[in-house]
Amino acid sequence: MRSRRDVFQLSTATDATALTRLRIPTAAGTFDAVAAGPLDGRKVLLLHGVPQCGIEWRHQLRALAADGYRAVAPNQRGYSPGVRPKRVEDYRLDHAVDDVAAIADQLGWRRFDLVGHDWGAVVGWIAAARHPLRVRTLTAVSAPHPGAFAHALRTDPDQKRRGALLDYLRQPEVPEREMLANGAAQLRQGWPAVIPRQRVEQYVRQLSEPGALTAALNWYRANRFDGDYQPVSVPTMYVWGTEDDAVGPEAAQATSDWATGAYRFEVLDQVGHFVPEEAAERTTALLLEHLAAH
Repeated sequence: MRSRRDVFQLSTATDATALTRLRIPTAAGTFDAVAAGPLDGRKVLLLHGVPQCGIEWRHQLRALAADGYRAVAPNQRGYSPGVRPKRVEDYRLDHAVDDVAAIADQLGWRRFDLVGHDWGAVVGWIAAARHPLRVRTLTAVSAPHPGAFAHALRTDPDQKRRGALLDYLRQPEVPEREMLANGAAQLRQGWPAVIPRQRVEQYVRQLSEPGALTAALNWYRANRFDGDYQPVSVPTMYVWGTEDDAVGPEAAQATSDWATGAYRFEVLDQVGHFVPEEAAERTTALLLEHLAAH
């Protein structure tokens, strides 16, 4: 394990709630991250979804810092140029879960709260189940427990319809070619209006880097929700929007079957899939409540 001195802070700020940039070296490579809050604060690790990066948590990072938490949001494998392997199998969830432990080790965190959105939430579900002595609480946003999602994909016609996009994204080369055509026009479509255009452009620029979009799509190609999933025992909150076009109500409601400890299910009406940015203030308030309760 490397020492904490090897975590490089690339920017500084006098305001405790301001975001700073980190580089976190691990055996898998060096992760880029954004962070906020005092170093001695209670530790919170936030995992982004597809097609975003750690900065999707900017609102939550600042609020956590204002409450005295130390919050870090890494760009996950494929999104950090220093951890962008070329093989599809290197994007299996087992590797991403190992990344969580490696990042925490590198930060010197023995115990921490875990927050995830979309694929980051899927990683969070598995990491919390495997490391209950390290993960104090879990907050999963949008993505249900993978066991509940896998069952819904097999049995629920509505979820099967919603999941049809997965087959498209798993095709070799075709999604990249179509998404990056005409100046990445397709990547700019479908974002909620509340997400600022400059933020969308930031995501598009990142995914337009050589190999970045393929790496993001390899998360889909490497994982087909056919694993042997375990329930989560740590205190857990699951947040789901009623207008989520990827996750239907059956998988969302069935997630409670996969939580054996304290469990809280929050439904956000008229909110879609990009919950941390679409409903930033509500997400932040729920997260702070959940952390304070445990």
